[in-house]
Amino acid sequence: MHEVSVVSDLVSAIINELKKYNVVSVEAVTITVGKLTNLGSEQMEFAYEIMTRDTILEGSKLNIEEEDIKLKCDACGYEGPAKNLDFGDSTEHFIPVLACPKCGGHVKIIAGQTCCVKNMNIEEAN
Repeated sequence: MHEVSVVSDLVSAIINELKKYNVVSVEAVTITVGKLTNLGSEQMEFAYEIMTRDTILEGSKLNIEEEDIKLKCDACGYEGPAKNLDFGDSTEHFIPVLACPKCGGHVKIIAGQTCCVKNMNIEEAN
């Protein structure tokens, strides 16, 4: 469950950043999480709720925006989503194929590995 350590680092970084401002409260924190991180949203939300107790973040909502996988092919110039292995009816789990869907060539991952704070909805003292 690496979600706990990731959320712990995020919460620490957010609190350190908020110390630079005269923040009264935080309503929401929005993060971007790439599909290749294999971080579970429910686990992150639960860890966030626990780790923000007795902090300026207590009671704030964690909004998680999912970042799709995007590839760029060196050989044919393809730029777009990765193909996933087909598991029939199951859409719960996926395994991306990290090769060009057009030519099978080597690709660079240009999106889908992110885990960062996008924005915060805060209230500052006057």
